[in-house]
This record gives sequence, structure tokens and C-alpha cells, in this order.
Amino acid sequence: MLLRVLDGVRTMTLPDGKRLPEINEFVERWRRWQTTRLNWQQLARLALPSLLVSGLFLYAIWPWIPGTRGPKVRTVVLYGFSIIGEMMNDAVFPAFQAEWEARTGEHVEFISAFSGSGTITNQMILGVPAEVAILSLELDALRLVDAGVLPAPTWRDLPHGGVLNRTPFIILVRPGNPQGIQDFADLTRPGVGVVHPDPLTSGGAQWALLAEYHSVRMLGGSDAGAFAQLRGVWQNVVAQAASARAVRTQFESGFGDALITYEQEVLSDRWRGRLRGEIVYPQSTIFSEHIVVVLDRNIAPEQRDLVEAFVTFLWSETAQRIYVDYGFRSVDEALNAANPDFGVIPYPFTVDELGGWEQAKPQIVDGIWHDQVLPALGMGGTP
Repeated sequence: MLLRVLDGVRTMTLPDGKRLPEINEFVERWRRWQTTRLNWQQLARLALPSLLVSGLFLYAIWPWIPGTRGPKVRTVVLYGFSIIGEMMNDAVFPAFQAEWEARTGEHVEFISAFSGSGTITNQMILGVPAEVAILSLELDALRLVDAGVLPAPTWRDLPHGGVLNRTPFIILVRPGNPQGIQDFADLTRPGVGVVHPDPLTSGGAQWALLAEYHSVRMLGGSDAGAFAQLRGVWQNVVAQAASARAVRTQFESGFGDALITYEQEVLSDRWRGRLRGEIVYPQSTIFSEHIVVVLDRNIAPEQRDLVEAFVTFLWSETAQRIYVDYGFRSVDEALNAANPDFGVIPYPFTVDELGGWEQAKPQIVDGIWHDQVLPALGMGGTP
């Protein structure tokens, strides 16, 4: 519209017959500007798709452009027994990640799974790609040797023979301890209901069996008295579950009067205000010892430095202090004084006093509990 008006003005003549030169010049400039503007609009319409495609391509390749990549990410695959899951995820993994990144500039991600020790051992035998495992007892590590997953008891070459930390087995009772339970012997009384992890799938359950049996002998009792106590406890078992964590859920749901479990589990809940019960420390009980195994066959050559650094870190003072903070007892006894909530046990013992798991398993777990106690109670086993 403006251009048509200007064209009309441009054709106007003055009285002397001359045209308006300024108008002519203005109109020509206007025409050139309009043409240029149209050319830029067309160029923008044509270029926009190409710019979008180029932008998407740059976004896709950005991490591989030299100087633009963030910290390198590497992974460690770890399987562990049930009760260490919270501690590993919330404290141990982050502490190692920070240390490794400060040292190498690489970020580490952990792929982890936590369940009953027997369950994760079965999974490793079936071929899950665990690079490191933390088991609740050496017996499961020996099963890995028997299955060919490990070539030998290689964990014994690690610090402290592969023992990462410890915790004693205690009795958890209802608030106020209405049954007056003071020791394992009280769990054999009529009318007392015991909640117990399943020894066929739970490492914690097998530790508990040794505590229930050998504590009698530690206090001066006979083998016959030890058998009677083990039988009496199992006669009162009212619920079982596959892992220590699962059986704890049963107890909190109202099953039974007492639960035999790790001290660590109960202390952890007490500190968080979640404990619905009281701790009873037996006069004599076993200290469970938790074993680290490294599955060399699952470790690629380029992964070995990372895995070895992580395994070494597990015995560092930093890591051992974390265990104490989470209710586990350190293999460095001096660090345990930092936790005043650890209870006193007058007559503690370890599986070594029973000849190690190579003897304790066939003699007590299999030979006494499975082959004698269970058939006597009509609960299976070998008659």
C-alpha cells in the first residue's frame, strides 16, 4: 500500500515540468529494502530445518568432542547379604565414589543386589555377573569353590582372612519383655513363640543355630544339653522367612514373642527411632563374620584396578568407621569403642572354636539340626 502511494507521488510533476528527485530516490531505496527483507525471510525459512538437524547432531556427539566430556563413568557390580544393603548404598558406596573421583577424575556407579546370603550364592552359581560379593558366612564362599565359581578359598588372602566386620547374635523381644526372656534357654519354655530365619536360605539362620547349640557348652553344659536347647528352641518356632531382613518383617507384623537376629539390625533401628522391642544379650553367643569374595572370572582386565581399589577400601579406616556407625563391629577392635551402644557378652565365641564352617556345617547344621532335631519334631530332615 505504501509503495503504491509513493509510486503515485513519484509520477507527480512540478509546475515547471520537473519531478521530485528526493521522492524518486526514496522510492528506490524503499524497493531495495523490501527486496532484501524478503530475501532474508526466505533464507531463514530454508535454513531453519538445517539448523535444527545440525543442533540435534551436535547434542548427540557432544560427549565425544575432545574437551567437552564430563568425568568418565565406570561401574562395579556387587552382591551382598540382606542387612548390609542400607549401609552400602547410603555410606560405603558414596565414600568410595568420592575418594576414587578425587584420585582419578572418574565417576563410579555401583550395580548392587541384596538378599539372603544363600540366595545370592545360588545366583552367583547360576552365573550373575557379580565382581565382588559380601556373604554372611564363609560357608557360602566355600559353596562357590565347590561349584567352580572360585578356583580356591581366595578370600583368605584378603585382609583379616576376608572377614569384613562382625556382629553378635542377640534376642529381640517385645516391648517390656512380657515373657521375661533373658537367654536362649528361655526360648525353650512352653508358650514362647520364636521367629527364625530359614537355615536353608539364610546365612544368618545358620549362625543362629550355632549360637543356640554351642552357647550351652560355652557355659559348661554337655552335648546332650546343647541338643536339648536346640530342639526346644525349634519346637517353639512359629514363623520362618528366607532372610534376616524378611523374618524381621514377620516379627514386626506380630508373629512370635522373640526373634534371634543380628545385633546390628536392632541397633540400627533403635538409633532411627524405629525399634519396637528390646534387646536381650545372652550370656554366650556367636559373633558372625562376614566374608568378602572377589569373582575374578567376572572382572575384565580394564576393570581390575577399580575392583581391587574398592576391595582394599573395604578395610580402610574410613570404611571400618562406617561399619561401626551402622552397628557392625569392626575387625579393628580399637574402633569399636566409638560405639557405646555395643552390648557386653560375657562368653562370646566364633565359628573357629567349632573347627570352622568345614566342621560346623556337617556336624551341627546338617548332622544335628537337619538330621536329628527336625525329624524329632516332625519337620522333615532325615529320620
